[in-house]
Amino acid sequence: MNIREVFKQAFDSLWANKLRSSLTLLALIVGVFSVIVSTTAVAVLDNFFQNTMSIMGGDVINVSKTPSVQMGGRADNVRNREDITFETAERLQEMLQLAENVSPDETFDYTAKVAYRDEETDPTIDIKGSNQYYLSNNAYELKDGRNFSSEDIQYGRMFAIIGSDIQKELFQTEYPVGKTIRVSGNRYRVIGVLEEKGNIFGSSLDDFVLIPYTTALAVYGGDRNIDIQVKAPAMDFIEAAMDEITGIMRVVRKVAPGAENDFEIETNDSLAGTFDQFTFILYAVGFVIGGITLFGAGIGVMNIMLVSVTERTREIGLRKAVGATKKAIVSQFLTETIFICQLGGLIGIALGILAGNGMAIWIETEPVIPIWAVLTGFFGMFVIALLFGVYPAYKAARLDPIESLRYE
Repeated sequence: MNIREVFKQAFDSLWANKLRSSLTLLALIVGVFSVIVSTTAVAVLDNFFQNTMSIMGGDVINVSKTPSVQMGGRADNVRNREDITFETAERLQEMLQLAENVSPDETFDYTAKVAYRDEETDPTIDIKGSNQYYLSNNAYELKDGRNFSSEDIQYGRMFAIIGSDIQKELFQTEYPVGKTIRVSGNRYRVIGVLEEKGNIFGSSLDDFVLIPYTTALAVYGGDRNIDIQVKAPAMDFIEAAMDEITGIMRVVRKVAPGAENDFEIETNDSLAGTFDQFTFILYAVGFVIGGITLFGAGIGVMNIMLVSVTERTREIGLRKAVGATKKAIVSQFLTETIFICQLGGLIGIALGILAGNGMAIWIETEPVIPIWAVLTGFFGMFVIALLFGVYPAYKAARLDPIESLRYE
């Protein structure tokens, strides 16, 4: 019996019991879908995270009061740490010798409305306060105009650099540099416009106004907890720069010798490591849930094949009577099991990839097809078919042909 005939018989047998086969197929589809949709969604997030690591340059070190990403609850010793202030950033800048380009990172207003003449934005604009190093530390490029100067920062000038979204909304027909915008009753002269950078998790990276942090402190007030970004002189000096920053921060914050740091120092690599732990947990949860579902579906497959053996006892006896071997009987029933498992697997994989990439549409990034998950699903269904199909096939092959022909 050739493979084509075996598959035809398998299909005809399953087609003869449409409802039973459909319910078994549905259970298989749900199991594979639960695995693939979770792994695809996590793969989309992982790919998106890797693509957006340029938001903080590869040679930029971030100093913060608490970890940027933290698994589990926040401990009391972390929650009760002293704030990192602009004065801390200024002292760090003064004392650093190896590392350079210190920029405070603080958003003073998340719901500002920016206006120019009769045009105005929605009240969703971020007002950030920093210095002349913010753009390079965050991989922004100037499209027009200039960056802040040290004098702009020192004297707290009412200058602003705007993101491309604000330019598109307020200056559709005018050149923005040199114009005066209004933010919360204050006037700022636009000295620069940034190149478009895109979105992250559905939130625009170009919908903000950057002003000197000294100006922001005068307008919005101080006493804030901020992050500090510091650029290493080169990638090879990341570790040395981190050691220098750690030593100075311990001195500035008066951390006792032998005591733990009361601040966090992170780079792209450390953030990636934390994110990898998070994605591993998501992958594991997806596989456990999918595995449990597939185990139940496998039991259903065994059940339908055992019922099939019982219903086709006379057919098996007739085939044996005309010369079918045990190997041929086993092959037929195993093929039927493999056929329904792989059909359910393929449908589940396709639906899982489509649904998982809904995450890509939501966060506006490119779709991902996790090849390793697809291959795991394909071969996993093959293993399920063998595990739960061998016994029914073996039972069919052992039937006595004479007794089978007498079966009613």
